[in-house]
Amino acid sequence: MNKEGHVLNAVLLGIGLGFILEPSGTLDTLRAVVAVTIPVTLGALFPDVDTAFGKHRKTLHSIPVLALFLAFPIVFGNLQYVWIGILTHYVLDVLGSTRGIALFYPLSGSEFGFPSGVTTSSKFANVVTIVVTAIELAVAAAIVYVLPQYVDIASLTGQLPV
Repeated sequence: MNKEGHVLNAVLLGIGLGFILEPSGTLDTLRAVVAVTIPVTLGALFPDVDTAFGKHRKTLHSIPVLALFLAFPIVFGNLQYVWIGILTHYVLDVLGSTRGIALFYPLSGSEFGFPSGVTTSSKFANVVTIVVTAIELAVAAAIVYVLPQYVDIASLTGQLPV
């Protein structure tokens, strides 16, 4: 996917996640949208920094990089939503484009992709981006609203039930 697609995905995802997390439609929803959209967008752009150094779709498009940003908020208490932007960047590059990414770089340079992707210059790139974003939002809604009905999240995280 191209930068336009990653930004489109991140902005739509941020707005959608803001409403999933705070569906009231009030000022609190706007705050949630902003709180999610900005770090998700920064995270969505980060993997393409490897175009300036290293090997594009390898150096910063791997599971170790995602793990680092997933652990960052746990260790440092900030950047909570940046990892979502990085993850969705990977999802778009795997599902939305024909090339794929090297998920296990530097251990392996093999790129993984999905056969239904389009080239980054395709006139259908934005359509693919919107479809992938809709799927991501459906998964997020299921995690927030459906999963807690079947899994005791408090026992998994060690928190006391409210």
